[in-house]
Amino acid sequence: MTWSEMQPLLSQACWDTLYMVGWSTLIAIVGGLPLGVLLVLTDRGGLLQNVVANKVIGQVVNIARSMPFIILMVALMSFTRTITGTTIGREAAIVPLAIGAIPFFARLVETAVREVDGGLVEAVQSMGGNTWTVVRKVLVPESLPSLISSATTTIVALIGYSAMAGTVGAGGLGDIAIRYGYQRFETGLMWITVAVLAVVIAIIQFAGDYAARGLHRRGGHSGAVPKLRLLKAKAPAAEVATAETGKVS
Repeated sequence: MTWSEMQPLLSQACWDTLYMVGWSTLIAIVGGLPLGVLLVLTDRGGLLQNVVANKVIGQVVNIARSMPFIILMVALMSFTRTITGTTIGREAAIVPLAIGAIPFFARLVETAVREVDGGLVEAVQSMGGNTWTVVRKVLVPESLPSLISSATTTIVALIGYSAMAGTVGAGGLGDIAIRYGYQRFETGLMWITVAVLAVVIAIIQFAGDYAARGLHRRGGHSGAVPKLRLLKAKAPAAEVATAETGKVS
C-alpha cells in the first residue's frame, strides 16, 4: 500500500480516535470528579461521613474498574444500542469508553483530594463554610495539579481502550491496525499506526505534565485559599491586640 493510499485512512482514523477519546474523557471527568470527591467526603472522618454509602460506592467503583474493557464493551452492547441506536461506530464506542473511564478517574480523584491539607478545611469550617464551600474553595483548587495529572493518565488509558474498541468496528487507529495491518498483512501501515499512537500519547502526556507543573509553580490555588491562610494567620494577632486593648482600658 502506497503512502497516498495510507494517508486518507490514517487521517480519518486519527480524527475518529480523537473524537471518541475527547467525548469519553469529558464524560469521565463530569462523572468521575464528583464520585471521587464523594468517596472522600463519605469516608471515616469525612465531612459527610457515611460508612455504608462509602463502602457501597467503593465496591461499585472497584468492580467496574477491575472489569476488562473488552468484556465491558460486550456486556454493554444492549445499553449502547439503547443510547445510540447501534453498536458499531465511534458514537457507539463512546458509551463503554466513558463508563469504563468514570470509575478509573474517580479513584485517581480520590487519591488527589486526600492529599489536601486538612488544616485548610478546618480554616474554612471555622469561618462558617459549609461542605459545598469546602469542596469548591479548598478541595478542588488545592488538588488541581494532581487532578490534571489524573486526567492525563485517563486520556492515555482511553487511547488504549479506543484501540481495543476498533476490534469490534468502532473505527479509529485500532481498527486500521487490525483490518489492514493484521488481517491484510499491511505491516508497514500497522507500524505507522503504532508510531502515530506513540506520538499522540507523548504529546498528550507532555501537555498534561506541563500544565500540572505550571500549577504547582503558581501554587495551584484559586486565590481564595491563600486568603484563608492569611486570615487564619492574622486571627491570633488580632486576638492578642484585642486583649491588650482591654487591659489598657
